[in-house]
Amino acid sequence: MVLAVPAAFLVATDTWRRVLLIGVVVVLMIVELLNTAVEKLSDHVTPHHHDAIGRIKDMASAAVGLTLLLAGLVWLVALAERIGLI
Repeated sequence: MVLAVPAAFLVATDTWRRVLLIGVVVVLMIVELLNTAVEKLSDHVTPHHHDAIGRIKDMASAAVGLTLLLAGLVWLVALAERIGLI
């Protein structure tokens, strides 16, 4: 967030684009916090290896990965617009 907010003001010229750029970073942080909660809860329930819990952890990590992909795409499009490629 420390880097995203100032960067959003440099990259985007419209207010709604700034909100979108900052918003996808906030959504990424939310999904990451939920992933961490799933990980910690799973480890608390059983510290031993369990196949079902492993799949749940993988799904939570995949959600973070997809959100990261979305955030990266939004930022790349905004940067491409800023430098005139789009």
